[in-house]
Formats: sequence, C-alpha cells, structure tokens
Amino acid sequence: MMELTGKTILFLGSSVTYGSASGGVSFADIMCKQLGANCIKEAVSGTTLADIDEESYVARLKKVDTNTKVDLLICQLSTNDANSTRIKDPAQTEDAIRFILEYGKKTFRCPIAFYTGTYFESEKYKAMIELLYRLQKEYDFAILDLYHDEEMRSVSKEQYAEYMSDHVHPTLLGYEQWWTPKFLAFCRQL
Repeated sequence: MMELTGKTILFLGSSVTYGSASGGVSFADIMCKQLGANCIKEAVSGTTLADIDEESYVARLKKVDTNTKVDLLICQLSTNDANSTRIKDPAQTEDAIRFILEYGKKTFRCPIAFYTGTYFESEKYKAMIELLYRLQKEYDFAILDLYHDEEMRSVSKEQYAEYMSDHVHPTLLGYEQWWTPKFLAFCRQL
C-alpha cells in the first residue's frame, strides 16, 4: 500500500484531468486534498498523448522540472487520440505511451499509472485500452480501467446525467462522488 500523505503526484492529461466541465477542478485536486498530497496537474484540454504539437502529453512531460520529486505519475488515456484527425497512425499514440513510461521511470523514478475514461461507444478508444493492457505486460505500470468497471457502468440514467456533462467529461459531482473514490481505492493498492 502506497502512503501518499505529503507526497507529490504528477497528473498528466487533457480536459478530463483538468476538469473542463467542473470549473477546472477534477479528481486530481479532490484526491490530493483528501490525501494531503501535493498536486502537479499538467492538464490541457484538447491535447493528445501522440506527440503532434507543443501541447501534447509528451511535450508537456518534457517541460516538467527534472529535479521535481515526483512520488507517483498518473496519466490519462486521452479520448482525444481516439477522435483526432491529426493522428495519422495509431502507432503515434503507442510511441507516446512508451515514451511516457520510459521517460517517467528514468526521470522521476516513481510508480506510473494510466487511467481510462468511463464507458462510451468508441471502437478506437476500446483498441487504445487493449493496447494499454498489452504494454502493461512489457512495462511495470498500473491501470485504473474505469471503462470496463461494472460498478461505474451500473449507475442509473439519472445519476449518469448528474455525474457527466457529456459522454467524456464528469461534472464536479461526478468527480466527487463517482470518480474520486475509485482513484483513492486504486492508489491505496499501489
């Protein structure tokens, strides 16, 4: 069990990690407050894992001060990679995930975890999750799979409407009551 009180968690992601439908507050902020952990939130809406511009996950990870003591790196499996017309080859996303895993371990020498969004219809995103599991066999990292989580999928339509602003972005209530408990339980098992 990983003790995170007083530790630093680096979150790498896009609009879901940022909290674009909840005033810039996401599970990352709520979780760190509850844990008494330091939060570094490298999250920019609309960005991709694939290193296709200066705002990509890879580009932003490279800009984090390498002297920063990071105790845990949590990276979002971006839905933007599944929807972007700028990504010409799925290998660009795979290359980015590999880079994040290798660079993160070498630079920050900390555990790394990826998380998925909750379920929505997307064959491309489903394939990205399958890729993540294949890479997990090669690299040592944890996956919080909210996409396939039966408990997450079993909420009523009314709850879902309160918890999600659309099929990708949680509301503040969704982060507080639905997502953060999953992240806390997940991190306690690392």
